[in-house]
Amino acid sequence: MRRRKPRLAKRLKLRRRKFPTRPRPSVLPAKPSKPKTAYQDEFQTGVGRKVEDFGKKFEGKGRTILYGLAAVAVLATLLGIFYAWNRRSDAAAQTALGKAIETSQARVSDSPAPAGFVGKIYKTDRERSEAAITEFQAVADKYGNPAKEKARYFIAVNRLKLDRAAAIPELEELSKSNGEIGTLSKFALAQAKTDDNKLDEAAAIYQELAALSNPILAKDTINFELAKIYEKQGKNPEAADLYFNIAKAASEAKDLDGKPVPMSQTAREAKEKLEKLNPAKAKEIVEPEEASPTDVRRIDM
Repeated sequence: MRRRKPRLAKRLKLRRRKFPTRPRPSVLPAKPSKPKTAYQDEFQTGVGRKVEDFGKKFEGKGRTILYGLAAVAVLATLLGIFYAWNRRSDAAAQTALGKAIETSQARVSDSPAPAGFVGKIYKTDRERSEAAITEFQAVADKYGNPAKEKARYFIAVNRLKLDRAAAIPELEELSKSNGEIGTLSKFALAQAKTDDNKLDEAAAIYQELAALSNPILAKDTINFELAKIYEKQGKNPEAADLYFNIAKAASEAKDLDGKPVPMSQTAREAKEKLEKLNPAKAKEIVEPEEASPTDVRRIDM
């Protein structure tokens, strides 16, 4: 028996139809586009020309400009590093300088250190000065100004106890500088001249310091030392005038509230010396009364 083909396949074959192909649309030639009009005013034209001229001047120099900009960036970086290092260096210099100052002011005693004592103890002033000079010299060798200049000042002051002939030229050199170190060096130099009985030279230095408008040292301290030189020179009236001015100003000083201020130790000593040189003039000075502990300021509510 013959096998029959499935009816479904026969039906699908009969339904196949051919459709006519659609004609392709014709392509029309493109119309020539009109050039767009660019609008530019006179200002824009002038700026454009200047930019072009500027560009032509630097044509072929791009690498040089980049190198210049790179150099500026490197310089800024180096400056930043320097300032950061400078802050750290200043802190380290001040720490080292402070330790050297502590050594120069350490205790001098033959007795052993008491229980619980932490600081340094030296048997003699010479031993302490030698140790201090060593530490100050290390600061001067390692760090720059202002720490170096301060260290040199302390070296000269401590050297006065060991070798005055070498210390005085060092103070004279430092006294030529401006600022705190110059002023302090002059004062130390005047004291050294006084000890060496070079009273005229010492008086001249004190007079120079007293004439400064804003001295580092108190004027009362300077004038008190100058008055002592006048006494040694037999110039008692000049000395008495200085002692009187010191004590009188201190006795009349008042605080911001208008209350009397206690006299300083220098003013009290000046009055005592004035009492010996000119007792009548000393009576003109009335010391302010000290406030009692029970004196309480009234506050108005």
